[in-house]
Amino acid sequence: MEADGLEWLVVPVRQLVSWGASAAMVFGGVVPYIPQYRDIRRTQIAEGFSTYVCLVLLVANILRILFWFGRHFESPLLWQSIIMIMTMLLMLKLCTEVRVSNELNIKRRSFSGW
Repeated sequence: MEADGLEWLVVPVRQLVSWGASAAMVFGGVVPYIPQYRDIRRTQIAEGFSTYVCLVLLVANILRILFWFGRHFESPLLWQSIIMIMTMLLMLKLCTEVRVSNELNIKRRSFSGW
């Protein structure tokens, strides 16, 4: 009798935990890059950030999307891959802009010294 009485609580809690785990899976892969993104944005120095890491993560997530579409549709992993791809593209864009602007500043300084 008591087990049936708690049924109304167990089902919503189970769904809440499932949604929370899915959200953590989707956004958890991006969270480690937030401090690095903010630091690169603030200092305008992209030293130490390898664009090859972005490339490898992009390829891995694209392959993961293709794999899951080929076998079956699993929503959290699909969304995680899409969000990781967007994050890596954003990081590549930021690092490229920072590196190009730094190189242009260095060349401008060297030519103005002549």
